[in-house]
Amino acid sequence: MKTLKLLSVLILGSMLFTSCVAEVVIEEDVFIEEPTISLYDLLGDYEIWYVDIERTQGNGEIPFLQKAFTVSFRGGTFYANNNLVGIGDNGGGFGLDVGYYDTFRMEVDITHDIDGRYELVVSQLSSNEIELYDRVSNTRYYLIGHQRSTFDYDRVFYDNIHYFLQEYEVWEKVYTSEYGVLNEFDEENYLQFLYYGAGDNFNSSQDAVGIPIDDIYYDYTGYYEVNDIANNFYRKILTLDYDYLGNEYFELSVINDSKIELYHPNSGTVYHFKGRGHLLFKNSTTGKKIQNETKRLKKADFKLRKLVK
Repeated sequence: MKTLKLLSVLILGSMLFTSCVAEVVIEEDVFIEEPTISLYDLLGDYEIWYVDIERTQGNGEIPFLQKAFTVSFRGGTFYANNNLVGIGDNGGGFGLDVGYYDTFRMEVDITHDIDGRYELVVSQLSSNEIELYDRVSNTRYYLIGHQRSTFDYDRVFYDNIHYFLQEYEVWEKVYTSEYGVLNEFDEENYLQFLYYGAGDNFNSSQDAVGIPIDDIYYDYTGYYEVNDIANNFYRKILTLDYDYLGNEYFELSVINDSKIELYHPNSGTVYHFKGRGHLLFKNSTTGKKIQNETKRLKKADFKLRKLVK
C-alpha cells in the first residue's frame, strides 16, 4: 500500500511538473528600428558634403560627383564646388547651382544641368557619413557631412593643389627676382598644366609676355608633380619633368587665387606667375578627368618614368 501510494505521488508529481513546464512561454520583445529622420532632412542637415574621392569603389563614375570637391543639398537645389579658385566664397561656400534633387525613402534622385538624371541609393554609415550607390554603373561614393562654419576649405585647397594649377588655361610669368643665379628657366614665360592622362601634361613657352593665349607656342613639354613639404602645409614641391632635358624643382606657394610663387632652390631665384583664362568646371566636358583613377596612377607612373630614365 505504501509502495502504491509512493508510486502514485511520483506519477502525479511528474504530470504536474510536465504541465508547469509546458505552460511556461518566454516571449522576447522584437524591436523594429524605425528611421528617426527622413532622407531629405538628413541630406539638408549638413551644409557641406565632402566627396571623399579616394574611397570611391567601382569601375564606373558619376560625372558630377567625380569632378566635385563638395556637394550640398539645399531645399531641392543641388550645389557643387567643382573649382578650387574661390572655394569657400563661391555661392556663400556652397559653390555653383548645378541641378536639383528629390528623395524617396532611401533614394535620392539628382538631375544635373549637364550630366542628366541619376537615381542613387543612400546608406547612412554614421551620423555624418553616407554612401551613394549607383546601380547602373555599380559605383559607390562616400560623402562626409560638415557645416560651413567649421569646414576646412584651406585643407581641401592645399590637398588638391595640383588641380588648382589646371584651373587656368596658362600661367604667365609676371615677376623674376633680381637676386639669384642666371639659369635656363629665366627664359620661360608661360606654364600650362593639363589633367593627368593627357599625355605630356605640362607645357612651357619662351614667348614674350602679354600675347594672346591662342598665339602661345610651347617650346617644351613634360610631366609635373606636386608633393608635400614636411611640417609646412602651405608650401609644396613642384617637379617639372622635362622630356629628355631632366627635372626642375621649385618650392610652390600660393599668393592668391590667381597668382603663385615658384622658388628655384638651385639658383635662389623667385618667380611669380599669374593665371590667365580661368576655367569654370561646371560640366563634364571641361571638368577634371577621372579623379580616383588619376590619383591612383599618378605616383606609380611618375616613379616608372624615373626608373626608365
